[in-house]
This record gives sequence, structure tokens and C-alpha cells, in this order.
Amino acid sequence: MGKSSTPAIAVDNVAVITGSASGIGLAVAKHLASKGMKIYIVDSNEALIENAKSEVVAKASSESNVRAAVADVTKIEEIEKVCRDASEWGFVTFVMNNAAIQQGGGTFENIAQWRKLLDVNLYGVLNGVQTFVPYLIQQKRPAIIVNTGSKQGITNPPGNGAYNVSKSAVKTLTEHLAYELRSQETNITAHLLVPGYTWTGMTGANSGKDKPNSAWNAEQVAEFLLQSIDAGDFYIICPDNDVDRKLDEARMQWAADDIIQNRSALSRWDPKYKQQFEDYVKSRK
Repeated sequence: MGKSSTPAIAVDNVAVITGSASGIGLAVAKHLASKGMKIYIVDSNEALIENAKSEVVAKASSESNVRAAVADVTKIEEIEKVCRDASEWGFVTFVMNNAAIQQGGGTFENIAQWRKLLDVNLYGVLNGVQTFVPYLIQQKRPAIIVNTGSKQGITNPPGNGAYNVSKSAVKTLTEHLAYELRSQETNITAHLLVPGYTWTGMTGANSGKDKPNSAWNAEQVAEFLLQSIDAGDFYIICPDNDVDRKLDEARMQWAADDIIQNRSALSRWDPKYKQQFEDYVKSRK
């Protein structure tokens, strides 16, 4: 990738990315390394992180431009340690709160797994925000914060209520973060990354199966993210090979209209509205 038009993405500035031992986080780390940034990869998976570091080093200008830490995002003291180390290394101008897990459950089952998932997916992001934002403001340099959300946190499909709740909360958190940074007239921007169907460890990439034709790979998401940041986008809604922007917009508009029109909760999946939804999607094309 060529030089970014965003001042925060610059040679020798530091990028800190959680959940970066694989998947989208690793792909973003490699792209930023190729732009000359110093990369601090953070992950709880000790078995994967050294290999991930080697992959990032291969894209970096030198091995000394890449650091790795095994850290648990649910423990703010561990994220604070990463922040201190990164800030002593250089100016931190890119923070991506990306770590997440998917195993959750329905609304009246598995409370322990709910707590575990929310601890990682929501409080892990909040720990990153509350640790890094005061430092970034004090630093007085252009900086970027990316929080990884999900379309499931917007259109809310049935099947994994816990995951949807966590990603819906990340959306709201990031919206408020963007507003507060703007209101305080900082030179820091917040962005909500909303991937489409992406072939990663969370979606089956470690199963030994071939990538489905419908899915993007993590590198495509990383490229789309950085292009969208250059364009100044807050909501970074990624397509995939089956779902384009128009279909995403139709699904999101329908979900919002459930409230306005007082339809059944999650009416898209209510047989009573099946034909109406299909007709609506066709009308939006």
C-alpha cells in the first residue's frame, strides 16, 4: 500500500492492536508495518503471537520496529502496562481495540459465558479506550482509535444474543467516543469497523476447510479499513462477496424501522413479514 493521507499513519509512529495474533488484527498490523509504522501486537494467545510477530516483521522496515505482548484485555492493568511500554517507544497514534470472542448464548442460558464474552468484547474495548484516550489527548498529536464492531450489533440476527449485545454496545460506545473527542476539539478521531463475512479463526479459517466464495479475507478488510480512514469515514461498513452496500443498507433500515413502525421484534425473521421484507429489499436495489 502507498503512503496514507492520514497524518496519524506515519513512519515511526506506534500502532497498538489488540487481538492481532491472527485475523483482521494481524492483517491491519502488517499493512501498517508496510507503511513504516512501529507495530505493537497484543494478544492473549501465546501460542500464536510469535508467529504473528514474524509475519509483521516481514512487512516492517526492521525487526526492531515490531513488538509483541501477551496480554488479557479484560485486565486493565495489563493494557496499562502495554500503553506505558508503547508510549516509551514512540508517539502512539493508532490504537485498534479488536480482541473478541464469539461463544455466547441465548437470553436465558449460560450466564457464565455471557459474562466472559462481555468481559472481552465490551470491557476489553472499554479498557483500551479508557487507558489510551487520556494519553493520546495529552500527547497532542493526530491519532486514530478503531473499535471493531459487527453487523450483528446493528441488524441483530437471532442465534447468539450475547455476541449481538456486546457488539451493539461497542457501536454505542464508539459513537459516544467520537462525539466526545469532537466536542473537546481534539485531533483524535474514532472509527467503528464493521466487517462483513470475513474468513478468520472465528469464522472457521482454522477448520482446514477452504474459504467460502462469499467471504472476504482479512487482508481485504484491512485495506478497506485504511482506505475508509483516509476518506474520513466513521462507520466503516465492509461488504463481502455476497453482500454489497445496498443490501447492508436495506437490512439496517429495516431493523431501525421495526421501532418506528412498531413491528415484531426482529421482524425480518418473523414469517408474518417474510414477503414484505423480500419485497422491500428488491425495492431498494
